[in-house]
Amino acid sequence: MENYDIIVAGGGMAGALAATAAARKGAKVLMLDRNDSSEVGKKTNWGWVCGDAVAKSHIDLIEKELKIKLSEPVLDIRVDGVQVLSPDMKNRFPFEGEGFSLDRPKAAKFFAAEAQKAGVEYRPHYEVEGPIVEDNKVVGIYGRDEKGEQVKIRAKLVIDALGVASTIRRKLPKNDYIENTVSTDDIESTGRYIAHFEQNGEDENYYDPKNALIHLNQVLAPGGYGWVFPKKGNRINIGIGVEKKSLDVRNAKLGKTDTLHTLIDQYVKWNPLIKSITIDETDKNGKGYWSVTVRRQFDSLVFPGYMGAGDSMAMPNPISAGGIGPAMVAGVLAGQVAGDAINEGNTSMEFLWNYNVRYNNTYGNKTAALEAFRVYLQSLNNDLINYGMSHFLTKKEAEDISYGRIPEITIASTFTKVLSGLSNIEAFKNLVFTVKKMKRMNELYGKYPDLAGFKAWKDIVNKEMREVKEKFPPAPV
Repeated sequence: MENYDIIVAGGGMAGALAATAAARKGAKVLMLDRNDSSEVGKKTNWGWVCGDAVAKSHIDLIEKELKIKLSEPVLDIRVDGVQVLSPDMKNRFPFEGEGFSLDRPKAAKFFAAEAQKAGVEYRPHYEVEGPIVEDNKVVGIYGRDEKGEQVKIRAKLVIDALGVASTIRRKLPKNDYIENTVSTDDIESTGRYIAHFEQNGEDENYYDPKNALIHLNQVLAPGGYGWVFPKKGNRINIGIGVEKKSLDVRNAKLGKTDTLHTLIDQYVKWNPLIKSITIDETDKNGKGYWSVTVRRQFDSLVFPGYMGAGDSMAMPNPISAGGIGPAMVAGVLAGQVAGDAINEGNTSMEFLWNYNVRYNNTYGNKTAALEAFRVYLQSLNNDLINYGMSHFLTKKEAEDISYGRIPEITIASTFTKVLSGLSNIEAFKNLVFTVKKMKRMNELYGKYPDLAGFKAWKDIVNKEMREVKEKFPPAPV
């Protein structure tokens, strides 16, 4: 049986960066990917399914930590930021700052090449089927090679970057650290087209060549949102995300039978500026559908002999569902900690816990608060969202929330808000409740525990989030 210091399962964004960072520390690293080398990191048969957007701060982190310089064609186009539109299109809030739209197939190949430059052994056509576990510790993986023959490989550490449906995570022994599955309530079904289009007039609320647009609309995209992200060459990444319960409620109340697929096409037709679209089949990446988590990352990212990064650890942003940035952050940090563990000859949970702490301090400490706000948003219909964006929050307050900075909003501030109607008053009270919970979540993650205190801390976090979810069932219409 083959032996390595570290096995990285999955050659996508998180996996390739983790492999690179670990190899730079001198570890003997094997990176496995089920795809052909020409399609490394591909999520599904549809391609590299995502919105392609990433914040500049995450690109800067890669350049700082790994000295990898990104430019065209990996960085397809620069954007000033992300703008969120109310259902009536009368309010437009900034959500995140400067960033880029990636060319995902080219980015995947670029990062895989960087890993190999760092000394990583890369093996395509390998389907990971599960972990090898001995004495409650992961000591390798098993799977099938390109001939369909089962091959087992051992390692001192396994880094799981297989994505949301990870066969490693799902087959871990039941434990108090990492959940095997993700609740369907915390998953959105997403779909997108990368397409050429003809622009019919100008209105930056429908298409903005300098900004990524997010349209909140509980009828068009129940429990989620629609997006129009610009790309080079008169192209767009256009799509929607929906939450199952919200879609079911919406269909029942409106007498509809819509699915993700029908809603995408309705959203494209709804946009008056997007005309005559033709799917861009470059790299066979034109149409795609996939599931994305919209919860905080797993409270622990490590288990004996095991670390997780990216979608396998539910890392996409709970509000925007953006997963590229957190996957990049996690990949770099996981690889660095794994490399240090090999060099120190210490792969214990106590040593690996540093990865939990570093990811929490770099990105993860805001996501529980954002999850609470996402649950609140899914309880609002279009009229309440319109009113709330007009009267509940200033643009500065909304932007602060997107960065995990919680503004001071109290019942007393109702005297400075223009409120009319019982439903609006109730929605504002619910916002005040949510903001208090968000602050509580930030307090808890601001004191992320050591290994000994983890179980008690996790129980408190789960209790707080459970109270939010019980208070706010989906109510899109």
